[in-house]
Amino acid sequence: MPRDADAPRALTDPISAALGYLEKTQHTDGSWHGDYGGPQFLLPAYVAVAETAKIEIPADQRAEMIRYMRHHQAADGGWGLHVEGDNHMFTSVLNYVALRLLGVPADDPALKKARDWFLPRGGALASAAWGKFILSVLGLYDYRGLNPIPPELWLLPESLPVHPSRLWCHCRMVYLPMSWLYGRKVTAELTPLLEEIRTEIYTEPFDRIDWAAARNRVAPHDAYTPHSRVIQSVNKVLNEYEPRHSRALRGRAQNFVLEQIGYEDRNTDYICIGPINKLYHTLVWYFVDRDGPELARHIERLSDYLYQAEDGLKMQGYNNSRLWDTTFAMQAAMASNRHSEAEAMLSRAHTYLDDNQVLEDVPDKEKCYRHRSKGGWPFSDRPHGWPISDCTAEGLKASLLAEKRVERPIGQSRLTDAVDQILSWQNEDGGWATYELTRGPKWLELLNPSDCFADIMIDYSYVECTSACVQAMMAFNKRYPGVREREIRESVQRGVDYILEMQRADGSWEGSWGVCFSYGTWFGVLGLKAAGIPNEHPALSKAVAFLKRHQMPDGGWGEHARSCAERRWVDTEKGQAVMTSWSLLALMEAGETGEVVERGIGFLRRTQRQDGSWPAEHIAGMFNKTSAIHYDNYLKIFPLWALSVADTRPVD
Repeated sequence: MPRDADAPRALTDPISAALGYLEKTQHTDGSWHGDYGGPQFLLPAYVAVAETAKIEIPADQRAEMIRYMRHHQAADGGWGLHVEGDNHMFTSVLNYVALRLLGVPADDPALKKARDWFLPRGGALASAAWGKFILSVLGLYDYRGLNPIPPELWLLPESLPVHPSRLWCHCRMVYLPMSWLYGRKVTAELTPLLEEIRTEIYTEPFDRIDWAAARNRVAPHDAYTPHSRVIQSVNKVLNEYEPRHSRALRGRAQNFVLEQIGYEDRNTDYICIGPINKLYHTLVWYFVDRDGPELARHIERLSDYLYQAEDGLKMQGYNNSRLWDTTFAMQAAMASNRHSEAEAMLSRAHTYLDDNQVLEDVPDKEKCYRHRSKGGWPFSDRPHGWPISDCTAEGLKASLLAEKRVERPIGQSRLTDAVDQILSWQNEDGGWATYELTRGPKWLELLNPSDCFADIMIDYSYVECTSACVQAMMAFNKRYPGVREREIRESVQRGVDYILEMQRADGSWEGSWGVCFSYGTWFGVLGLKAAGIPNEHPALSKAVAFLKRHQMPDGGWGEHARSCAERRWVDTEKGQAVMTSWSLLALMEAGETGEVVERGIGFLRRTQRQDGSWPAEHIAGMFNKTSAIHYDNYLKIFPLWALSVADTRPVD
């Protein structure tokens, strides 16, 4: 990415300029509403559901969706799993189909180029499993070519480790409606256009395809998580079962699944935990009752997931990331100590924080397999209703820091609820997962059916979540000594033990929700320091040495999203402001001074633009090892934070 030619060499007051830009981009509700797109399977799934459920996409939206997909088509004709990724069959076929459904003709040069890429490599028959499922719903692939997703699995005894309630919530909430749709083998009305597309995405006539032979056919580009012998054996049994299933048992299972879908809809105000289960719930209700209130409510909330950006209209990976971004923006602004400049912005941000803490558990939480919720903060907003450990921790940290700077701080009882929520999330290994306690054994990952995602089956402990929770509890303990003190002390010690155990031999920590080792190491260092670990501790010395080794000639740090998939540091072509900021924040927290830090600060100052912002750069977010995702607000937040900490450091 070339440097912005208009960028000045340095601003006289970069912190003030960055604060001004941050405030200028604040939403009227006090939050920061940014781009949380990037995965290239989401928008095609949206188009597929709209086609199936006969949901009209307005002409202006269609044009912007087409522009987005065209913009991110690779030069050789394919589409990556995310906007900076290598081509995948899964996303290439789905984007092709979506463009056709949006009105782009088959003889369009871009679509000709797409067919030239995916047909010689196997076409739709070689797509990852999620792609085949979406095509099946459209009638563009036969359900006989899928490995079964029987709803009867939900009727297994809940004590079994393979019961779906043991899965990570994102996994189970996607496969929940998938099992209902699979159980009914639902398909869209076969239109002339869909019949045309059938002839375009295969190298042989649709009615001559050996669907059973295609079940386990996956292009090398899509096979990040090859099928284990365990899942191969399970699929063999399920394929024997499917044509012989009991209609009565299936009907009972379908009813149970529909009941669970209803719980999720009501508990999230029809937003749902994420975009894929949101889309599939919409489809379920379309086939249950096309004139019913559930479908109407789902259609009303579909737009929550759409985001208009410079590159077109996309579907985001969540309804938004406002709470998460706002907590970090508040901490960055408060680190500047520019009270008068940030006062109004902080007041508005605190209002958003106050308004979006979850104040009660969901009704009948045991029946819908939900963890407690009271006191937590979600990733986006209260109506979404799924609190997360690190979002709660960052919300608690921001609330405590803002107490003396806002007119009506959040009271002790609600902050104690947040601590209780954090304590309830700690796993037996001492770490924290995301939404819930880890419920299933690690060997469940052997049953991963997705092909192209990793670590989806259970809710693992993560260094980022653990560090955030340790930091938050230590901050609470400092502010309210004696409140939950014993529980916090014991919990923090177990958290520190987990963080130390997860450090790699090279001194780094591997991040899972950001790219990647700069992100994980920032969290690892801050968690240890919050718990009182001294700078001389070997873990911190090794972390500092690791970051020093990866500083680039321009003074910055930069990792490519491939770091997450390859599980090793992969340099970008030049420093990135966000990763430079994470690295600097870790180094300064560990007591590092001198040339390494000064060169990093110099990089941030040199690349800052006159309006206080930083130029667009490589994607910085990640989930499940392979799916990079935008957090465009990070560019407004973390460089400000790093510059502010550097500016307020004690002088030697």
